[in-house]
Amino acid sequence: MKKIIITDKAPAPIGPYNQAVLVGNTLYTSGQIALDPKSMELVLDSIEAETTQVMQNMKAVLEAAGMTFENVVKSTIFIMDMNDFAKINSIYGSYFDEKTAPARETVQVAGLPKGVNVEISMIAVKQ
Repeated sequence: MKKIIITDKAPAPIGPYNQAVLVGNTLYTSGQIALDPKSMELVLDSIEAETTQVMQNMKAVLEAAGMTFENVVKSTIFIMDMNDFAKINSIYGSYFDEKTAPARETVQVAGLPKGVNVEISMIAVKQ
């Protein structure tokens, strides 16, 4: 049985999807971009600010499911420019304990929704 996870502390979906779906103990999140959940405006001041907003949005989704970044087992990072990898990685890494960080891939893509520079999705498991 699946349970839809939704919170007003993360951006409302801009299409036919939900912020996350919980199946059993496993949470599948939709990709988060740097939309401010209050204004629904993009945060594109810098790649660091953009990545921070993405991670704060993801934090809100995880919390709505009763989880934290410690529950994350897999992340996917989509970026527009691999030259931004070090800056994105630094912000992303600050949300995890390196010893228990999730598996991850980072992929450079040709385009992302709303012309953003980074999108992140996660899979988390409640133990």
